[in-house]
Amino acid sequence: MAAAALLLALVFVPVAAAQQVRIKDIADVEGVRDNQLVGYGLVVGLNGTGDRLRSAVFTRQSLVGMLERLGVNTRDNERQLDTRNVAAVMITANLPPFARPGSRIDISVSALGDATNLTGGTLLVTPLLGADGEVYAVAQGSIATGAVSARGAGASITRGVPTSGRIANGAIVEREVPFQLASRDRIRLSLRNPDLTTARRIAAAINGSMRGDVAQASDSRTVTVALGGRSPVEFLSRIEQLRVEPDQVARVVIDEASGTIVMGANVRVSTVAIAQGNLTIRVTETPQVSQPNAFGGGETAVVPRTSIEVDDQRERRLGIVQQSVTLQDLVRNLNSLGVGPRDMITILQAIKAAGALQAELEIR
Repeated sequence: MAAAALLLALVFVPVAAAQQVRIKDIADVEGVRDNQLVGYGLVVGLNGTGDRLRSAVFTRQSLVGMLERLGVNTRDNERQLDTRNVAAVMITANLPPFARPGSRIDISVSALGDATNLTGGTLLVTPLLGADGEVYAVAQGSIATGAVSARGAGASITRGVPTSGRIANGAIVEREVPFQLASRDRIRLSLRNPDLTTARRIAAAINGSMRGDVAQASDSRTVTVALGGRSPVEFLSRIEQLRVEPDQVARVVIDEASGTIVMGANVRVSTVAIAQGNLTIRVTETPQVSQPNAFGGGETAVVPRTSIEVDDQRERRLGIVQQSVTLQDLVRNLNSLGVGPRDMITILQAIKAAGALQAELEIR
């Protein structure tokens, strides 16, 4: 019971009044974003943990094609290739905004075939393509998985994911995504958590700092700002440091798989009565052996012993949660009933069904 109460206390810590945060931490500039890249390549130098060439046809064909480009003809003996030191992989990366040719970015490498471990492998030169099919970067380097894998005749152990790894600064940018920030006469800020109140507060903070009506909240996600001939970089560096108090929707998020419950500070509950408990009957069989004395005669017999316990939850009480209680009051009332995290999920769902939970209930 103490452990459950401690868990609930950690999950439902009362949130103090929202503090002001910088605009740069809650909003992005429209157009200034990452672009996803993807590529297909080969990893070599594996210690017998690569793809089986007989089953991974695409790995064999890629290996033959690569050797032909390097001047080695293996087409006639393709069927005789038998190595497990090569693996086909998919490479993914994010091209950051304003990345210039020659700069480096990190990449992720994931096995595509039946390779069991990429540790120690080297990725060969691989072009990375954007959504438009153009090459924006070229990747190559040694893979670090951070995983541990050991196998013996009778046991094996694996920690982490040895078939997926990263290469720090493993790709060189060859082409930049065109975006001219300096030529724009207005910019739009996109809120990461859409909210009308927060958008209005951002616009008010910008107008107060610039002493003019330059910003306007277009919707719950967008704030449009007129530059008025100002330098976009200088203007953005000034307004991104402004602080506002973000608002949030009253929401309860439940992860049924792990039993995690997270509540926002604005969650309120109307007057509702809560009772939690059920009837539990436990039957325990502990048979005993009856052994007669050596000279007393008789036979050895098994004597059944049955213990029956009935728990009707008499100590549980009906609790009353008063109208518009705070998050702290709700947790205190539920803890007084001896409710654990799993039972808490069922109770919150029942409160929502009764119309007493004044918040969104999101179940994942």
